[in-house]
Amino acid sequence: MTLETPISIKPFREPYASSDEAALAQFRASAPSDQARAEERNLAHELLRVIRGKSSGVVGVEDFLQEFKLSSREGLAIMALAESLARAPDNPTADLLLADKLAAGDFGRHRASSDQPLIQACAFALGISARLIGSDFAPQNLAADLARRLGAPALRAAARHAIRLLGGHFVYGETIEDALARAKEPAGGLFLHSFDMLGEGARTEADAQRYFDAYAHAILAVGATARGASPAERPGVSVKLSALDPRYEALSAERVLKALPPRLLELARLARDRNLGLTVDAEEADRLELSLDVIARVLPDPSLRGWDGFGLAVQAYQKRALAVIDHVDELAQQFRRRLMVRLVKGAYWDSEIKRAQERGLADFPVFSRKAMTDLNFLACAQRLLMAPTLYPQFATHNALTAAAILLRAPGDANYEFQRLHGMGEALHDVLRTRFGRRCRIYAPVGPHRDLLAYLARRLIENGANSSFVARAADRAAPENALLADPFDLLSDGRARHKHLRRPDDVFLPLRRNSRGVEFGCRDELAGLLAEIAPHRDARIAATPSVACTAAARETYSPIDGAAIGSVVEADRAAADLAFAAAQKVFPAWRRTPVETRALMLERAADRIEERRGALMALLQNEAGKTLDDALAEVREAADLCRYYAGRARLDCAERAMPAVAGEANRYTRGGRGTFVCISPWNFPLAIFIGQVAAALVAGNCAIAKPAEQTPLIARQAIDLLRAAGCPNGVLQFLPGDGALGARLMADERTSGVVFTGSFETAQAIHRSLADRKGGLIPFIAETGGVNAMIVDSTALIEQVVDDAMTSAFRSAGQRCSALRLLCLQEDIAEPALAMLIGAARELRVGDPRRLETHVGPVIDADAKRRLDAYLAECAATGKTLFAGASPAGHYVAPHIARIGRPRDLTAEIFGPVLHVTTWRAGDFSALIDEIAASGYGLTMGLHTRIESRIAEPAARAPAGNLYVNRNMIGATVGAQPFGGHGLSGTGPKAGGPDYLRRFLRETSVAVNTASFGGDAGLLTQED
Repeated sequence: MTLETPISIKPFREPYASSDEAALAQFRASAPSDQARAEERNLAHELLRVIRGKSSGVVGVEDFLQEFKLSSREGLAIMALAESLARAPDNPTADLLLADKLAAGDFGRHRASSDQPLIQACAFALGISARLIGSDFAPQNLAADLARRLGAPALRAAARHAIRLLGGHFVYGETIEDALARAKEPAGGLFLHSFDMLGEGARTEADAQRYFDAYAHAILAVGATARGASPAERPGVSVKLSALDPRYEALSAERVLKALPPRLLELARLARDRNLGLTVDAEEADRLELSLDVIARVLPDPSLRGWDGFGLAVQAYQKRALAVIDHVDELAQQFRRRLMVRLVKGAYWDSEIKRAQERGLADFPVFSRKAMTDLNFLACAQRLLMAPTLYPQFATHNALTAAAILLRAPGDANYEFQRLHGMGEALHDVLRTRFGRRCRIYAPVGPHRDLLAYLARRLIENGANSSFVARAADRAAPENALLADPFDLLSDGRARHKHLRRPDDVFLPLRRNSRGVEFGCRDELAGLLAEIAPHRDARIAATPSVACTAAARETYSPIDGAAIGSVVEADRAAADLAFAAAQKVFPAWRRTPVETRALMLERAADRIEERRGALMALLQNEAGKTLDDALAEVREAADLCRYYAGRARLDCAERAMPAVAGEANRYTRGGRGTFVCISPWNFPLAIFIGQVAAALVAGNCAIAKPAEQTPLIARQAIDLLRAAGCPNGVLQFLPGDGALGARLMADERTSGVVFTGSFETAQAIHRSLADRKGGLIPFIAETGGVNAMIVDSTALIEQVVDDAMTSAFRSAGQRCSALRLLCLQEDIAEPALAMLIGAARELRVGDPRRLETHVGPVIDADAKRRLDAYLAECAATGKTLFAGASPAGHYVAPHIARIGRPRDLTAEIFGPVLHVTTWRAGDFSALIDEIAASGYGLTMGLHTRIESRIAEPAARAPAGNLYVNRNMIGATVGAQPFGGHGLSGTGPKAGGPDYLRRFLRETSVAVNTASFGGDAGLLTQED
């Protein structure tokens, strides 16, 4: 399927996260009159009374959500089971999951308190399950316990039946044929439908083709039975663009815009030929611009002329919703079409909040108060009703929202209401029968396994405390509270949620969050690239901070071998000069107030962010970083400076200690002397500056020796610290090889060593320090790990694949925290491996300066030779499951290799190589034992929905950092202190509350105050 020559279309542009306060001012400026709002509330009261007066019959979903609130243990248990139970194909894991979720719940009381069939059925089934488990349940003896009670088969059957019953109230049919048959039933025949083929986004090309085939089949099936004159009067099909492309992401836009529009066009033509509606569903905010770009490639096609069935969903919780409607209206006018617009409130609110905070965005892309979303929904509705080129489809279960639309719409307005299947039935009955409005059901279709994530999302969305659906079923909830005017709720002028911190403030008071960039916003991405561009060809000279007579050598980029600068490596004389300079200034620096030192680091953090473009250009040129990795490293460097500044104010403050009468005790911490800081090439800015910043703010001098491969970035960091106020002599820069490092550590003037690198080097340093003359000194080492991720059968495979791909292959696998060993429960290993290999096949290997690149080069020729030799051995012994393709140069493509047992992986393979093994359901504890027996203890991942399984490794601490149901890289400064034990390091953890203390010398001062003639304070106390 080919597209016609693209027509010039103005791309969508709007600030990603505009001001909530400005939006509230706009809402107030265009607010209806008090009388009009009173009329809307009066109508809403009528609608609410009708809703509450109707029995929900068999469905009873509103009553179910009210009965099993998400704030109750039973509600949380049902949500967790709905999300994961059907995924567990094996009985032992299903038993553990059920026991884990149901042991504390009292489901019997719910059955006794309700006459709703759905509540009774779930409460009965889950109540039986809970009683079979019993109050004395312990996960470790489940099998014996259930064998004694003879209840395991009944437990599984009852619980699975309850969850399937619940799913049936949210999902219209397991196949499109089932759904169409249901739509023909008397109840279904009263409404139009938009059928949505359920499933997670595609991870592989095979996934994308399967979803495309499902959409095409649905269109053909729906078209064969559809009735009505126009798409507005006929059923339709909804599609997700993320299901049609395995790398549907902003940085892969060039690839997506080549591959995806032809697929969407083919579906659109199928829908056009049958005069059906085809709606593109809304997804996450960072995909909005990409979605609009895809749509803009499809709409101009001449084959779609005369068809008014193309549509898209707009999320009112997004601050850009009004701008999206205006943009879509312009497209409709430009191509003389009438487009369908489904207005929804939005289903990913919690994810959008989390993502904005993680990425350090200027603000949230969504409103943080529900009342603001409600007002934006009505503002968007007004805009839609005034646009003759748009056909509004208002998706709401809220009586006040529906009343406002009914009263604000012009008499001749052509629009419809929509509801989710299983929700809002009573409201839509009255909208259809009393007001004559067209009503459509959004009808999810798919097999039971595919509905799980959707079902959990619906339970969360509609079971939340602020949800009209859940509260409407609560007869005790006052009507006035349920139908409160959003303007009244916002009368205090507070447009933001009072308990929700903005991304900038989330880590206060110790540090301000570093500034990030939203790659899904074209203007922010273009701004970042404009910062980088002037520095692409800059040549940097890295010279020691003291006089040195050695000759300079060229440095080369791992990307293409181009010369990018030069370095002068320090000799013995330079090292002596550096120590002498540091010794001279140390006493004064140690006496410098901690506040002065902390402010210096905070200024350095500001300068790092100001120089972001230059630093990112160098991180790419010298270290081979992709754009996202380079940005993340700049942010981490700034975060470390600010965090250590905050910690120093606490850790270096003098303290009064407890004392007996006539005595005063004081406790102080201060610098030790000169620290030697030896940093690695894989984080040449963040780890380098983190080591140095910690030493300096603690009152030490620092001699910094960067990795041989990355001296240029280190030199830039030194210059930034000096520009921020670090005095001459306090900070010394000595680039050089391993011999230089050994010489620095052997020097008696060294007061401490901080090192990040291999275990072998750390072991050699440890021996060297033991043999040196002088006193014992601190040695802080962070080394690598054979890091494992354990996955059981309750995990969502799509999430596992996402996290494994990120953990194993991002940064070309050159992180000490990277995933090396994936342990899949054997019951899910086959589908998980198939998806994993398919996802790895979609990764792009090449020049990291290109936006679409996922895997850049390894650091140098030696690293490539080692990896190539290992991979050749894997291939020769039949271990290789997948081998990607890579261009010439220092590139190694992602590889996946099978091993028999965790113990077979005896060393860290530092590159994009993921090893996979399997384990049996009953061997979870033994698996942890075998992983721990390696001696490494850096990071571990765990994917499970069984909370007792989370508790076990957390309590046993086989790794310094345990990551549950997420990726294993990118520890957040101050929130996830990073570091391991055993072969993985000494501690304390970098970016943690104890790190600075290792750089400090403690002093306790006890003064006999009575020696000055008595204890005046004691003697003058009042009786």
